[in-house]
Amino acid sequence: MIRPFQKEDMEPVIQIWLESSIQAHNFISEDFWTAKAKDMRAIYLPAAETYVYEDVDDVNGFISLYENTIAAIFVSPCCQGKGIGKELIAKAKELRKTLQLTVYKANHKSISFYEKCGFRFLSEQQDEHTGFTELVMIFP
Repeated sequence: MIRPFQKEDMEPVIQIWLESSIQAHNFISEDFWTAKAKDMRAIYLPAAETYVYEDVDDVNGFISLYENTIAAIFVSPCCQGKGIGKELIAKAKELRKTLQLTVYKANHKSISFYEKCGFRFLSEQQDEHTGFTELVMIFP
């Protein structure tokens, strides 16, 4: 079930974000992600429109929208490959006519996922925090 984020979801969402970020971005230091957890909690999640995917009583993924941008989409590593990410993207498509996101160019698995969800390449840019190249992708 996908439902709006509630304040009691904060810690499970942060844990999913941290574990998934470390796994998906092994080209970036784990310390970088750990240091960013405070900003996720205090700045980014409160500023976004966030929805969680809940199975029974466990939060297994989330998507955060900021205007027409997917600011974050993460699924718990133990739940990946089960269609949760596709359901979260479908929710975003219900809520917005157009969507944009950025993804690290080195994150081939996520790029492939976004392409399967109908996103297409728009441009490249450098991430100001890490210096790594990001792709800007849009839907439709």
